[in-house]
Amino acid sequence: MDDLLTPGLADHGALLASYREALAHTNALTDRISTDQFSAFYPERPEWAIGPFARNDALTFRLDGQWNDPTGIGWTSDSIFNPTLIERGDELHLFYRASPRKESTASRIGHAVRRDGAWHDSPANPIVYPTFENETLGCEDPKVYALDDGYVLFYNGIWRREDGSVAVDILHAVSDDLEHWDKRGLVVPYEVSEYWAKGAVLPRDERGRAARVGDDYLMFLSEGCGGRPTVGRSRNGLDWSFEVQPYLDLGPLGGSLFEVACAAVTGDHLVLDFFYADADGDFAAAQALYRLDEPFTQLALNRGGSLSWGGLQKLGGRWSFAQGWDAPAGTRELYFYQEVDA
Repeated sequence: MDDLLTPGLADHGALLASYREALAHTNALTDRISTDQFSAFYPERPEWAIGPFARNDALTFRLDGQWNDPTGIGWTSDSIFNPTLIERGDELHLFYRASPRKESTASRIGHAVRRDGAWHDSPANPIVYPTFENETLGCEDPKVYALDDGYVLFYNGIWRREDGSVAVDILHAVSDDLEHWDKRGLVVPYEVSEYWAKGAVLPRDERGRAARVGDDYLMFLSEGCGGRPTVGRSRNGLDWSFEVQPYLDLGPLGGSLFEVACAAVTGDHLVLDFFYADADGDFAAAQALYRLDEPFTQLALNRGGSLSWGGLQKLGGRWSFAQGWDAPAGTRELYFYQEVDA
């Protein structure tokens, strides 16, 4: 597998072992993580910052029942989280990660549509699930963008290398209608990722469309790549080249970066929303400001952020996102959060 760009098929026994391991997952830190601790209050609120946010219970999505398991291992979920939103016509499309346990591996990706004021989970779910070797430990954290022609869904494929170490790939699938998806495989080559890359954060406008910077789409990679800050460029949003490019300085805040969550375009400015360990080592969120035409020259920082891994979206004129971290144990719910008026 390590020397191949085209992986083999996922093995049934390996998928079953991954699922059983996920069922035993627990983590004291992520089990108590709450959206409100990052996004409900900002110590300061400069004009450019996006947020803070309050929950809108009228939009809550609930998943009932269990999906059919196309892998045949008896897979089930008890937690949904880290979704992405995008509008198409009068419909709101929701893509989300479903896991056997909160923040466990062995994840799948589901799809639901909101029309006429109600949510409808897709009968085709899971729309993305492990079929290849480099997805054996799960398919995680969808990020959907509208391109000039169609849509692209980036997700993380988790797998185990021959030496036993865990690898994370950025993979992608394409669609013309947000309903039917075709996997296209690896995005970040191994000589760049060093077998660990997360992110696939593209600048995104308020409708979920990937925004060009000059002639190119940009992709911010923030976790992996041997610890090097890395940026991708693409003319079509599907075929990418990568280079080392510093773009975020946490000096004024202290601490260290975990991962950039999303990049929101507001007029001629760009706001990066990111997850980091603060100077005391605690989980924290913050945002950084740039000009869209100078996306690597940081202008300002502010503590507080959405940590919307799937990107921010305007609903009813307000920046919005969804997350499932605060659902009670064993309850598969996604709550919607919208920006509070200044």
